[in-house]
Amino acid sequence: MKKFIQITFILLISFAVQAQDKKAKSLLDQVTAKVKSYNNIVIDFKYSLNNSQENINQDSKGNVTLKGNQYVLNFMGMTKIYDGKKTYTIVPEDEEINISTVNENDDSAVTPSKMLTFFNKGYKYSMDILQNVRGRKIQYVKLIPTNPKDQRKEILLGIDVQTKHIYNLIETGKKGTKTTLTVNSFKTNQPLSKNQFTFVANKYPNYYINKLD
Repeated sequence: MKKFIQITFILLISFAVQAQDKKAKSLLDQVTAKVKSYNNIVIDFKYSLNNSQENINQDSKGNVTLKGNQYVLNFMGMTKIYDGKKTYTIVPEDEEINISTVNENDDSAVTPSKMLTFFNKGYKYSMDILQNVRGRKIQYVKLIPTNPKDQRKEILLGIDVQTKHIYNLIETGKKGTKTTLTVNSFKTNQPLSKNQFTFVANKYPNYYINKLD
């Protein structure tokens, strides 16, 4: 009888976990569908990096414009443009431009165009806490990388329950580093220039161009 109760208890826990995973999967699918429904997305964000052991505490702000797999990212004084074929990293401090080719089909390549859908591959997921953030209900989904070589211990993805937009992302590394990306502004279907994702070399006449490929 005791053994029967133990087995029943284990099965109930297993069913509960599976149900939780299905809820997490459903929520992530809704986020992905919402992202794909927009013609373009413009995001202003805050990025924080903390490691108490190394006494590191850094905050930065940035913005990114996304359309399909193309993007323009402004972050930490640099601009990165991806036109669908090549990436142009513009570093005004060094008056340098690095040009490289990125394989967008490479799952290990972390790019801005994947920042809103990165969770679709390579993670186990489950529902986590629900928080009220300034009147918004934020549901967290816990993501655990399936690759044992991944240096990230876990990721908490905060999703606005009403809009299905990502509110923040909290990443904890195996060595204690925690990074947090918080979306301050999320705009969609904005009027963009036809050259929004085009690198124009004559804008940087004195820059050294470094072709990495």
